[in-house]
Amino acid sequence: MTPSERRKLIARYSRGSALLERALKHVPVRARKWRPGRGKWSVHEIVCHCADSEANGAIRLRFILGEENPVLVAYDQDRWARVFAYHRLPVGEAMAVVRSVRALTTRLIKGLPGAAWQRAGTHSESGRYTAETWLTVYAEHLEKHSRQIMRNLKTWKAKAHKKK
Repeated sequence: MTPSERRKLIARYSRGSALLERALKHVPVRARKWRPGRGKWSVHEIVCHCADSEANGAIRLRFILGEENPVLVAYDQDRWARVFAYHRLPVGEAMAVVRSVRALTTRLIKGLPGAAWQRAGTHSESGRYTAETWLTVYAEHLEKHSRQIMRNLKTWKAKAHKKK
């Protein structure tokens, strides 16, 4: 990855929480816990997942940078949504976690020397996992979930209008 490509990914990463927050603001409170289908997440669950994922991602990066060949443990995101009963957690606090983790980690990655991006650990499911791999995954993560929120909203609106 070139330094220019890395800077673009860092910029995308730094904008992620604002994208997620903007998407969430479009969703009426009454639509936030609505699920678009069996086994699908509500907007509320998406935001809570993002808080857990961002916290995990920030720790993964710190292990990659601060330890020698760390093992990065995978988790079952659907199980976490059930076990932690995401609908009982406050979505505002979950969003605050996303904002805070992204802000602090953005400061960290903007100051990394080029060699740091080649540091690696071993992901329990996908194998070798470098800091560059991490950046590629997490630069897209909140963009993807912001789009998912907007799809949920669109589907909710379509189904709400059919009931009238």
